[in-house]
Amino acid sequence: MNIIHVVEPFASGIATFVKSLVENLQDDLHIIIHGERESVMRSAEVKQYFPVSNTRFIPWPSAQRSLSVRKDTAAFWELYTILKQLKQHDRIDAVHLHSSKSGFLGRLACRLARITTVVYTPNGAPFLAGKSKLMQYIYGRLERFASFLGGKTVCCSTSEWEAYHAMGIEATCINNGVPLESPAERTPTVATPKTNRFRIVTSGRIVDQKDPSFFNAIAQYFEEFDDFEFVWVGDGEERRRLTAKNISITGWVSPAATNDYIAGADIYLSTSHFEGMPFAVLEALALKKPVLVTDCIGNRDLVYGGLNGDLFRDREDAILKILRYYSNREMLSVMGEYSREVCAQQFNVHTTFNSYRELYKS
Repeated sequence: MNIIHVVEPFASGIATFVKSLVENLQDDLHIIIHGERESVMRSAEVKQYFPVSNTRFIPWPSAQRSLSVRKDTAAFWELYTILKQLKQHDRIDAVHLHSSKSGFLGRLACRLARITTVVYTPNGAPFLAGKSKLMQYIYGRLERFASFLGGKTVCCSTSEWEAYHAMGIEATCINNGVPLESPAERTPTVATPKTNRFRIVTSGRIVDQKDPSFFNAIAQYFEEFDDFEFVWVGDGEERRRLTAKNISITGWVSPAATNDYIAGADIYLSTSHFEGMPFAVLEALALKKPVLVTDCIGNRDLVYGGLNGDLFRDREDAILKILRYYSNREMLSVMGEYSREVCAQQFNVHTTFNSYRELYKS
């Protein structure tokens, strides 16, 4: 099959998702139409982690994150032109749209180009991303309008599907998944030496969605305790919010190094406002780590009855649970084993991408 991926934020978790699709559907040709998000990672750097045998790339120059009538019109016309040319050369069996901007412009372009096999994965409901109730309402109306243009909306977690259902948007659900064949635990490299300190790690872009101020507030409580250290693996425009002296920011590192940092953690912490289904937390589960995550869409699907971690709603709740983990460190390995079991049963990469391929074929 020839599968066309349309990706505006070609970086971070969405790039991980597309890379997993390419790696696990090796018999198919994947053509990736991508934007540029240099503030996160240059597309040239992202491409080097993709297999060359079954991947082709087409730049989408006008695609950008913010709403702009002029730029979005240019991005729409570019995308329509690319898709129309691919269709004329019989190079399209299915189009997979990733994220809200690609989803809106892509469904409009596919409708105009008369392409009918279209899959849209939000990877985080856009109507939860607005910084005000008005913006959330506008994003919700746009998402609802786009749902009438055709295509199949596929949520990547049950709680995200419930959010779409509440908006009156028809959708299905395929959980994100990660591979389990690699060693469950990895010895940290020289770049991530493990100390005797209690290490709390998070990973991803330092952006408002991940709530770095919340992460910082939790870390500040432990500033005077030498036994605790906090690590943010990644970078982003909101890194200035991470001011606590016990926080280390790694900057962008390779996927292998990211896994090393997570493998060297005692617990994985997420302070996100919302998620689709975060790959970083899934990796933590696969690497046998207890997870402490905000009780939000996407996160709450990954914690099972306190057996592999906990949900929290505020700073005090998070601090108390970190202290409980620290005081009962012997239970962390047991919780980590259950994390691995949960990942194997619910979030296995083979189940995820077999489901997507059947969807493409249909």
